[in-house]
Amino acid sequence: MRLNVKYDIALTHILTRKKQTLIAAMGVTIGIALYIFSNSLSSGIGKYTQGEMFKSVPHIRIYKKDEISKPLFDLSDSNKVVVIQNPKITTLSKSIINPYGLLKNVKRQNYISFAAPQVNVDLFYINGKSQLKGVSNGVNILEADAMFNIQSTIRAGDLQSITSDLNGIVIGSGVAEKLNVGIDDNVTVLSAQGVKKVMRIAAIFSSGNKAVDESKSYVNISTAQQLVKENSNFVTDIYASLINPNVSEQYVQQLQEISEYNVEDWKTANADQLAQDKMLGAMTPLISFSIMLVAAFGIYNILTMTITQKMNDIAILKATGFKGNDIVIIFLVESFIMGFIGTVLGLLLGGVLIAIMQGVYIGPPIGYFPIYYDPKVFGVAAVFGLLASMGAGYYPARKAAKIDPVEIFRK
Repeated sequence: MRLNVKYDIALTHILTRKKQTLIAAMGVTIGIALYIFSNSLSSGIGKYTQGEMFKSVPHIRIYKKDEISKPLFDLSDSNKVVVIQNPKITTLSKSIINPYGLLKNVKRQNYISFAAPQVNVDLFYINGKSQLKGVSNGVNILEADAMFNIQSTIRAGDLQSITSDLNGIVIGSGVAEKLNVGIDDNVTVLSAQGVKKVMRIAAIFSSGNKAVDESKSYVNISTAQQLVKENSNFVTDIYASLINPNVSEQYVQQLQEISEYNVEDWKTANADQLAQDKMLGAMTPLISFSIMLVAAFGIYNILTMTITQKMNDIAILKATGFKGNDIVIIFLVESFIMGFIGTVLGLLLGGVLIAIMQGVYIGPPIGYFPIYYDPKVFGVAAVFGLLASMGAGYYPARKAAKIDPVEIFRK
């Protein structure tokens, strides 16, 4: 039995039933296109969210945790009566001891791409009678820019000028709006330690996060140390960037071994946001799978109808020497052709949808629609579409293979 005869028969069935073939293929097309679009959108939103997160959140943060004060005597002794017990956060310094020695050790790790010290200062921004509570990050602005790409968020002014100007400050757009100040205007800052300092606004940034833009600022690290009445060795945090931030949890324990302070990765610090992203990522494939399942049922129904209408033809084929496996191959080829046409059209339609959405401008801070081409998504969609089509055609094909030609001829 020549193999091409089976293919000729399958192709003849396809060409003589063009309308049904097109309907089945369009079901696969829509399923593939929506699968590509939804997964590309989910991936794009994930990348955008992570990118925005890394503008202010480090991959790794090393800091001294707040400690709760303890009673001065042992509570385990039941013979003692506790009259007053009032645990509170201790007011001891949050400074990291020998921060630059620890920083040097962190930089030695082969999975660390960059590390820098930081001093966090709780303060008030004051302009006339207007007061606004916030927090300022004392940094070496060049190091901070290398880690968080602050320059990409600058809307006005010169970010690097605070390197040489100890009275320079970079404020969020929300702070500038609420205090009604602009570039080169003065703003007074009052730290929690009671230090008041008049600062010149060197630059204004807009991160896209309203809470951050309405509270955060950057100053020179030595200025921050002055605001908290500390010396040049005072550091509250060490921030580190990883070569591969997606596996940050693997390095927390390793960094903990070289540090007595708390080591926190970005996934732990943003667990709630990541849980929401994970939920969205889980729902998207399920929706896409449901669409593909509907398309597969379309192929199944069409092949079942074809087999019902072609009973006599199948009986003749089996009577002339075609075996059950030959019949299975014929109808599997038909389902493959339907799936192949639908998959190719689906890949093209999915690509067109992505191209269209990439040109849609949402507005600041997002800009254009966050959807990207991902070759893996296209590859999975193609394989999934073909497998779903072949799977939908297998049961009707097996049913056709079991037809008894003698019973058909008797009828």
